[in-house]
Amino acid sequence: MAITSANQLELLQTAEAVAREKMIDPGLVVEAMEESLARAAKSRYGAEMDIRVSIDRKTGKATFTRVRTVVDEEELENYQAEFTVDQAKQYMENPEIGDTFVEEVPPVEMGRIAAQSAKQVILQKVREAERDRQFEEFKDRAGTIVNALVKREEYGNVVVDLGTTPEAVLRRTEKIGRESYRPNDRIRCYIKDVRREVRGPQIFLSRTAPEFMAKLFEMEVPEIYDGVIEIKAVARDPGSRAKIAVISYDSSIDPVGACVGMRGSRVQAVVNELQGEKIDIIPWNEDMPTFLVNALQPAEVSKVVLDEDAERIEVVVPEEQLSLAIGRRGQNVRLASQLTGLDIDIMTEEQESQRRQAEFEERTKLFMDTLDLDEFFAQLLVSEGFTNLEEVAYVEVEELLVIDGVDEATAGELQARARDHIEAQNKAALEKARELGVEDSLVEFEGLTPQMVQALAEDGVKTLEDFATCADWELAGGWTTVEGERVKDDGVLEPFDVSLEEAQDMVMTARVMLGWVDPDDLVADQAEEEGEPEEAEA
Repeated sequence: MAITSANQLELLQTAEAVAREKMIDPGLVVEAMEESLARAAKSRYGAEMDIRVSIDRKTGKATFTRVRTVVDEEELENYQAEFTVDQAKQYMENPEIGDTFVEEVPPVEMGRIAAQSAKQVILQKVREAERDRQFEEFKDRAGTIVNALVKREEYGNVVVDLGTTPEAVLRRTEKIGRESYRPNDRIRCYIKDVRREVRGPQIFLSRTAPEFMAKLFEMEVPEIYDGVIEIKAVARDPGSRAKIAVISYDSSIDPVGACVGMRGSRVQAVVNELQGEKIDIIPWNEDMPTFLVNALQPAEVSKVVLDEDAERIEVVVPEEQLSLAIGRRGQNVRLASQLTGLDIDIMTEEQESQRRQAEFEERTKLFMDTLDLDEFFAQLLVSEGFTNLEEVAYVEVEELLVIDGVDEATAGELQARARDHIEAQNKAALEKARELGVEDSLVEFEGLTPQMVQALAEDGVKTLEDFATCADWELAGGWTTVEGERVKDDGVLEPFDVSLEEAQDMVMTARVMLGWVDPDDLVADQAEEEGEPEEAEA
């Protein structure tokens, strides 16, 4: 195929037709043609030559040029595409390194193989441009609902047509229950993510995502769309039951009532789309215990105990409400846990009473054994709120004097016995730690008791360097999510009620002592976190 005047205009017509069909810029198609023609010319003139082709966007005329670049004599490698300053003087006036010399060369005739190669280059470029267009079209639509046309179902996965893109797939795991579709059915899906991949943009659809329900409510409830009502949290057991927490920023609008609608019309529209999924609409509350009581509806709650550090919450319910609070197969409490982001322990009033009694007896026995007290006196201490020896040993004397039958002499004797026992425990723990090979640098570290040092030693932490390499959660414990389930990580110092913040402070102090961290950097980071600019030194 020769580039002649007969087919020059045809190039542009072809580019326009392809661009119109694929909905891409005609200029991209012309650039692909230029690249394919340049490749064909290189096979004719030599692969080492820098041959470029320019197609006039109006006439379709293709101009072939050879480009040579002026380089330093020591860097000259490709004699076909580069030349030195001295060699360039016969073609250019005052050549300098980096200048280029462009000369036109005769057009080439493309043989069958070259024409086939050019076709492949153009098709590849067009495909890339089409994929880029599709990605650009959908990348900002992640987090929205689309209407899709079902084309077919393969092994439980539904292949859908979104109109201007290649087929998208609604995977079996993203379908609600056992729902099935026939070709040409119209379904609504939530776009979870759009990724650019080699085979084109991949659009991940879902009907089970909590965000899908939130978007459906936004479409049905104008107050949510307008921002008067906000959806704070959603938890779903797709196809079965869901809980959604809402809050109103207008005191005159009831958020639950607005989402339910007149005679339940709004919530029913969402339920119908979600294959009959039952939805509990719950008022959001910043007070977590109050919010949890709402989240556990329809069960009634007697008492809530929140442990913010452990992100756990204990809920006490009447015996007859236990099965309702837990729900079928634990569904109600599981959804409430997802909604609040807390681990929930549910117990009956009788179970809580038994636990409290067990704790009372355990603390009573502790005081009887360590302070050599009779049962009645030990029970008095526990009743006044004392839970351990440290509280007895180091509390203000006045707090002991409020106990019936305790005078100053008795209070002093109690504290002396408690301190003696604590010192004996510390001595034994220190001896055990030294037997395990603990160094003085760790023993003398401020903030660590002998019992803590012993626990660290038993865990293999025997030097200040070992301690400085620990993560805060390794010391204080924490929670991680594994396959959607929250898993407890036990900390070495967790039995001593060391918080994450305290563990972090101790580890950073150890790193500063060892010279691993500059204390000035530490102060700067802390000031930045608090939003306070560091004061300049005078």
